[in-house]
Amino acid sequence: MERSVVGLDIGTHRILVLVGEIDDQEGVRVVGVGRVPARGIKKGVVVNVAQATAAIAEAVEQAEQSSGYQIERGYVGVTGTHITSRNSTGVVGVSRRDRGIGPDDVDRVLEAAGAIVLPQNQELVHILPRSYTVDGQEGVRNPLGMHGFRLEVEAHVVMASSTALQNLRKCVQDAGIQIGELVLTSLAAGSSVLSENEKEMGVVLVDIGEGTVDIAIFIEGTVWHTKSLPLGGEYITNDIAIGLRLPSQAAEAVKLSHGHAVAQQVAEDERFTVSPYGEGNPVPVPRWKLAEIIQARCEEILENVQQEIKRSGYDGLLPAGLVLCGGTAQLPGMRDLALSIFELPVQIGIPKAISGLTDKVSGPDAAVGIGLVKWTPMWEEGGGWRTVRSSWMKRATGWAAGFFRQLLP
Repeated sequence: MERSVVGLDIGTHRILVLVGEIDDQEGVRVVGVGRVPARGIKKGVVVNVAQATAAIAEAVEQAEQSSGYQIERGYVGVTGTHITSRNSTGVVGVSRRDRGIGPDDVDRVLEAAGAIVLPQNQELVHILPRSYTVDGQEGVRNPLGMHGFRLEVEAHVVMASSTALQNLRKCVQDAGIQIGELVLTSLAAGSSVLSENEKEMGVVLVDIGEGTVDIAIFIEGTVWHTKSLPLGGEYITNDIAIGLRLPSQAAEAVKLSHGHAVAQQVAEDERFTVSPYGEGNPVPVPRWKLAEIIQARCEEILENVQQEIKRSGYDGLLPAGLVLCGGTAQLPGMRDLALSIFELPVQIGIPKAISGLTDKVSGPDAAVGIGLVKWTPMWEEGGGWRTVRSSWMKRATGWAAGFFRQLLP
């Protein structure tokens, strides 16, 4: 039995809306694609509500036309340096020991893990269980049905700016779409390009977008660390524009057509023509010169990723290495450059188990969109992790609303 799901990847460079049909084996058949240049978005954050809303609506309309579906609801990716995270623990007593641990017990222990003092103007996005402990038995992946008196959890808690999320929600809702859930883009990308074995062994997902680099470290099958860095493909484009004296649009086109991340791999006699500022006619440019500009910025991006991995403290637990995705990961030579910097295996992440309109969404730049279509915020057979948003968040919201109503005259 198939079910249809919509994913909205609202990036700095482009907005991608995908309509997918999910089969019983969790394969994705892409039946609709909407792709438009982003407007009103900078570094993954809305800076112009009207422009962003119009661009989202345009992408949704394209996806509706290509799929034949009327889109009313979807999962929306969220990114930006306003996102922070930390690891937390929670402990509760099991309510019905005779029947074993139930979903309510899991909700309560995750609620306990999420009961942290939030920074000002921050709200919870995800509470992702790393592992459970039942009566001192550690390393439990899925405690449902187990008997015990005491349930503990280690969880990865993701927070984000309330203002940034409210603006994003407004744009999507004003475009006529109900939000099923806001999903951290690195988690979405991981669900589409990483295998379960890679997550189990220890792997770093690096999504190099236009305005941000989103990092997620997976160990023992779940998320241990996340981070968003203020770097990305737009910085490469800006360097090209300055170095070759080109308008930004021309610099982006040159990057896509002739870019390479390793200058030594480019033949010395390769040339292309551009029209710099102040030149009446197109002039030839050695491709190696362009590659030198790109390589310098790509090295900076990857070195910042390396520093973040070391800062996490998990750099010695990653035998599966790095998986690169995002538009910048498509640059020729990017994998080789990463191999020269990291003493780890490196792969370019390609969405797995997809069919349908694969000619439009088969590359690493579609990792987030496909991952949003595959996102399932609920328990799966055999364990796994989920995002808790339902019962306890509704209770917390209701309590807060009631409290403030009492303060009103």
